[in-house]
Amino acid sequence: MRLFMFTCMACTLALTGCGGDDDCCVVPIDAPTVPIDSEPDPAYEEVARVPVVINRDLDLLFVIDDSPSMLDKQTNLKNSFPAFINELNTLEGGLPNVHIGVVTPDLGTKAALDAVAGPGIGSGPGSCSGNGKSGNLQTNGSTLLTGVFISDTKNTDGTRTTNYTGSLASAFAAIASVGASGCGFEQQIEAAKRALNNNPANAGFMRPNASLGIVFVTDEDDCSASHTTLFGSDTTTLGPLQSFRCTRFGVQCTVGGNTTDDMNTVGPKDQCHSNETSAYLMPIAGYVPFFQGLKTDPTNVLVAALIGSSTPVAVELRTPPGGGTPLSALAHSCTYNGANGAEVGDPGVRIEQFAKQFARNTVASVCSQDLSAPLVDFARHMRGLVGDTCLTKAIATPFDCMVHEEVGAAQTALPACNGGASSTNKPCYELITDPASCSTTQHLKLVVQRNAAPAPTAVVVARCRL
Repeated sequence: MRLFMFTCMACTLALTGCGGDDDCCVVPIDAPTVPIDSEPDPAYEEVARVPVVINRDLDLLFVIDDSPSMLDKQTNLKNSFPAFINELNTLEGGLPNVHIGVVTPDLGTKAALDAVAGPGIGSGPGSCSGNGKSGNLQTNGSTLLTGVFISDTKNTDGTRTTNYTGSLASAFAAIASVGASGCGFEQQIEAAKRALNNNPANAGFMRPNASLGIVFVTDEDDCSASHTTLFGSDTTTLGPLQSFRCTRFGVQCTVGGNTTDDMNTVGPKDQCHSNETSAYLMPIAGYVPFFQGLKTDPTNVLVAALIGSSTPVAVELRTPPGGGTPLSALAHSCTYNGANGAEVGDPGVRIEQFAKQFARNTVASVCSQDLSAPLVDFARHMRGLVGDTCLTKAIATPFDCMVHEEVGAAQTALPACNGGASSTNKPCYELITDPASCSTTQHLKLVVQRNAAPAPTAVVVARCRL
């Protein structure tokens, strides 16, 4: 299979001639197409993935870390959430028909492949016991909503049916206030699976025909355990009973960390990824088919993550909170000044690797007091889930893009239209400015001109140089 690249040598963003009552301007795209290999070129990033059939139903699952280091990050998330909703509201037709739910990665000492939980760990904040919160949707006792998730859907007359009082942002703030006393062995990916795997406590949240967005908000990497032995007392094999076990046995680095002993050695690591043959943690590859299989079309699943930067990765010696001999620990990969001083994040290697297995994904750093920018980016990607044609990112000029249409596994390259709607080279695509609908600085949207109706399962994908 071959795709085609077009390079527009004359396009600029200083568009004129958009007078009168027109809201949009066609950007001239006249350059010939050039064949390139079908493997994605890393110089081009995906900026649009648009289903031809609009589906306004969108289920959003937030996996919010509730371990002891997360209070400030939860506050930042709640304070920035209005920017997320405002971006979704700019979608033509307004806010999608949303279900929004929250779970935490606290699964206690229950591992995926063992029938029962292991012995408890510790007491007080950060302790782990039993099944934890079991992937059940959390409301934290809030009286602002009825049920265990937010529902806000549009009626045929334009009104909306909601199950909460006050603003959507206030309702989200209530269910996102999961606290900071959860288990310090965070099992983010497994918690998402338990939430969506026919969990009777979450009945009604995931609609069969809705698109699905999963958002991880955490400052530590995934520690989805395969066996409860990870939480056991065998310090000779596993080292001290602390969350560094998740890194030592769950992450492998080509440089400086090829073995679990190498990962236990102080120093920098590079080219890190999930240890897919770990005896103690679940492989990332094993999770992907489950989540993709939740929808008939896997591209109807989006994974977003606010995490500690996945690089740099290093192991250091750190004195435990109660004092004593310094122990091997994962060095922080990002820091920022929070409301109460310095806040940190650890490399989210496994979570980022998981997210990037999905056609729709976006990853950003959790290390900021203001999370508005990444949340707006997440919302732009989610707008695409429901059929929005606006580009999610600003692209380089002159425009340099590759566009194709997917129907199942088949891909067909789409050339640039020569002369807009009058083009005889259809199907073809145009980039059009639409300031009223598209919120990026360039206000660009992707439009396909056709002579015949596309397949109902078709998805148009644009990749451009940024």
